[in-house]
Amino acid sequence: MNHAKRIALLRRRMASLGVSALVVTHLPDVRYLCGFTGSSAGLAVTRRAARLFTDGRYSAQAAEEVKSAKVEIVPSGPTLAAVQWLAAQAQAGGTAGFDGAQTSVAELARWKAELPAGLRRKLLTPVKSPVEQLRWLKDEDELGIMAEAAKLGDSLFAHLLGFIRPGLTEVAVAAELEYQARLRGAEGMSFETIVASGPRSALPHGRASPARLPRRGLLTLDFGVILKGYCSDMTRTVCLGKPTASERQVYETVLEAQQAAVAAVAAGVECGEVDEAARGVLREAGMAEAFSHSTGHGVGLEIHEGPRIGAEQKEKLAPGMVITIEPGVYLAGQFGVRIEDMVVVMRGGGRVLTGSPKALIEL
Repeated sequence: MNHAKRIALLRRRMASLGVSALVVTHLPDVRYLCGFTGSSAGLAVTRRAARLFTDGRYSAQAAEEVKSAKVEIVPSGPTLAAVQWLAAQAQAGGTAGFDGAQTSVAELARWKAELPAGLRRKLLTPVKSPVEQLRWLKDEDELGIMAEAAKLGDSLFAHLLGFIRPGLTEVAVAAELEYQARLRGAEGMSFETIVASGPRSALPHGRASPARLPRRGLLTLDFGVILKGYCSDMTRTVCLGKPTASERQVYETVLEAQQAAVAAVAAGVECGEVDEAARGVLREAGMAEAFSHSTGHGVGLEIHEGPRIGAEQKEKLAPGMVITIEPGVYLAGQFGVRIEDMVVVMRGGGRVLTGSPKALIEL
């Protein structure tokens, strides 16, 4: 990971945002910029320097992990220490930006209360997504890790196909999946595993419950792993027993919509166009009203990043973005279907990272 290059890109972004310095407190942003993975940190970046503040618990870890920033150990309050250090650098003028979306009102008030009176009003200024948009574009190292994470997810799905049987509880399926994920090298799960069977498959976020898998019915599995800090995300819907004609029709329609959206992915395409590729198929089939969420989202160090693949979103896809494509149809009290892949945006199209089969599997 070239952290020096990332900080150089950040400095260019700081200039475009009109700030001479930046305090970074969102931990995924800190990790992205300098490699630190601890739970307590503040990173201060100026035009010429970068300094990572953390507490004594992380002395050895920071010395090992941090690249392209000087480490300073403080007794407590590393984010405040970062702000105070920037204040000392700014006595000759300049402003320090902070991410308004990641800073609470209480934290901002605490920072200002500790600043010299002359700097309380003029030093700190909110800026929009100073680091997040840099993270949208993955480099080759990041793409390699994410491909590994997706492959691990595929292996877990293949394992579950031999494990699932009627009568098991949804939580037992989730537990097996998460146990196997750890055994196979995952650092953890990207989010709370979704295992939703029968009528519960109509819940878009049907987290695993004590409900038992039916002898016949649909089962939605939505899960992801964390590998080397990066998240994977995939969904497959399978059928216990033979599907009804209605279940098969909905499944095939969702699959067509998902494939249409994947085919629409390419650099320069507006996110709303990708969403419409999926939504248009469902609309033609009379199922658009049963599709209750966006078609996808960015993924990386966090499970939900930009850009948002939703209706009328004007943001354009760019090479290196990794997004999900996950249309679904949810018929309350009956069943639901969702199919999701991770896709790398490329100049001429999209490269699917999740390789598990998408034809309807009958168990």
